[in-house]
Amino acid sequence: MILVTGATGFLGSELVKQLVDSGKSVRALKRSSSQIPVILKDRQGIEWVDADILDFFALEDAFENVSHVYHCAAFVSFDPAYKKQLLKVNKDGTAHIVNLCLEKGVQKLVHVSSIAALGVPKKDEQETAEQHQWEFDGTQSSYSISKYESEMEVWRGISEGLEAVIVNPSLIIGANAGGNGTGKIFQTVRKGLKFYTTNSVGIVDVEDVAAVMIQLMDSDITAERFILNARNITTKDLFTAAAKSFAVKPPTIEAKPWMLEIGWRAYSILSLFTGKNYPLTKESARSGSKGRIFSNKKLLKVFPDFVYKSLDKSLQEIASKLNT
Repeated sequence: MILVTGATGFLGSELVKQLVDSGKSVRALKRSSSQIPVILKDRQGIEWVDADILDFFALEDAFENVSHVYHCAAFVSFDPAYKKQLLKVNKDGTAHIVNLCLEKGVQKLVHVSSIAALGVPKKDEQETAEQHQWEFDGTQSSYSISKYESEMEVWRGISEGLEAVIVNPSLIIGANAGGNGTGKIFQTVRKGLKFYTTNSVGIVDVEDVAAVMIQLMDSDITAERFILNARNITTKDLFTAAAKSFAVKPPTIEAKPWMLEIGWRAYSILSLFTGKNYPLTKESARSGSKGRIFSNKKLLKVFPDFVYKSLDKSLQEIASKLNT
């Protein structure tokens, strides 16, 4: 039996879809409050189980007769107010998964990490690659710390005999995100976005991430990590291409670093009066003014026939979905 955590999420639901479409049976974990995504409703081969990854005993029951595990469940936020929750869900939740994999004799684990858990390349290197180790320097976001800590739990499991592979996707995009997660970016562009930043980002389609995870699970590869990144692109070029797919005017005003600094401070003060959390935080503002380039050479060396979906195709699918 294949177990997928975070099965109602953007990536998890796509992964479950591809697994059952290929004829496999899946035990899909969700929280009791989560809704089953449209793409998975009425599909055969899915056994839905309510279990929070922080509830060890509920997880223990879900692990019965499980041979392979895909760990997609995670909490994503760049708001420092959620630091404790990020560490609890991402680190402690992953520790539960790893411990049960070891206890139940699971054959293999594929763990979804993030490029946020990667280290920074040396000054004479341009691309961030798998060998660059994360080192705390006080500038990392709470999310970055939590994903690094979750990876350490997986490496611990590997040292104790667990076969496992870690994937580090860049910014995951896709039509089924709707208006959530990265879908908010494209919703904003569709409604008319005036500002852009000049930083570089890595992007990858959700269908590609799921497909690679399945290939890695079915392979003999273990004790390795892989960056999943289709391409590197400036946010200006990404927003411009997205605007073109929506047939709207692209952003024309550059958001300078000093503007972002003023912005997050203003929102921080405003939140004291409203009690609301705003998308522009200190961490998101400063990440928006930085640029990183991510390598995909390791994966393409292992799977030379794999071809990432083109950006144009991804954006066409996103635009078609959001315009309906």
